[in-house]
Amino acid sequence: MSRLIVFVLYDAVNVLDVAGPVEVFSQPCRNRPAGSAEPYRIVLVSEHGGAVRTSAGVQMQTEPLAMLAGAAIDTLIVPGGIEAYPALLPIAAMAAQLAPQARRIASVCTGAVILAHAGLLAGRRATTHWRYVQQLRDADASVQIEANALYVQDGPLWTSAGISAGIDLALGLIEADLGHNAVMAVARQMVVFIKRPGGQSQFSAPLAAQSADAQFADLHAWMAAHLNQDLRVEVLAEQAHMSPRSFARHYTARTGNTPARAVELMRLEAASQLVLESDLPLKRIAAQCGFGDEQTLRRVFQRQLDATPQEYRERFGARSPA
Repeated sequence: MSRLIVFVLYDAVNVLDVAGPVEVFSQPCRNRPAGSAEPYRIVLVSEHGGAVRTSAGVQMQTEPLAMLAGAAIDTLIVPGGIEAYPALLPIAAMAAQLAPQARRIASVCTGAVILAHAGLLAGRRATTHWRYVQQLRDADASVQIEANALYVQDGPLWTSAGISAGIDLALGLIEADLGHNAVMAVARQMVVFIKRPGGQSQFSAPLAAQSADAQFADLHAWMAAHLNQDLRVEVLAEQAHMSPRSFARHYTARTGNTPARAVELMRLEAASQLVLESDLPLKRIAAQCGFGDEQTLRRVFQRQLDATPQEYRERFGARSPA
């Protein structure tokens, strides 16, 4: 039987929070074997039904909440969009009303804040958009927030980070339902990662570094473009027009990382992408990303990702076993 996937919509809902996961869930339906049942049935609901105006100004047509009375919901998804506290409450009430009918409940972005106001995340591990972590904490102090994760599963509760992470969440849900081969087909069709490289963090290493402090934004961009070159403190200091000692002190104070660790994280992310996306030997990857030799690459993978490059490729790569 088709699994019923219900999205709870409201005015100002973020359009990609809805459209991204909807597209992911629709893929197995459109590409199923001839004569087989659709694995999913997708329904968009709002309190009274009709057109809902999204954050982008375009409208989405919804069914009224009442049409789900007594329905067995497989997955209830609450997308984000509303930030102001009073406006969250009617959506939280809808989520609380539908929750007992659902096998599992998920949120995208600030949808986690809505779930928290509905009392559905009490004592659970969860995440949300990095900018709204405090709002989630204020909504329910008992929530165990994993601020940097793309998505978090705690039993039947799944929460995801901001906006595009809803696609990662939906892929994770499909893999749980239909298996690795099915989600691989969806990822290939949509040209997305099944699991993003870099430890599944909301931020890539270069983006996190550039976000940390505007003073070093140009330097970080230069570092990301020259990973296979000499990036010792003396070189970085010269690029930043500072003395090595002053640069090291100011950099650590402003970014929270030493220059050496920032370089290592950028190199690790570049290497992890090549491990997943290419068949290059590790020796080539190590040289291309600035690690120098294969043994150094292996040590950094083990220390930072708790896996060898080969294990990482097998776990997250396009050729991962079913």
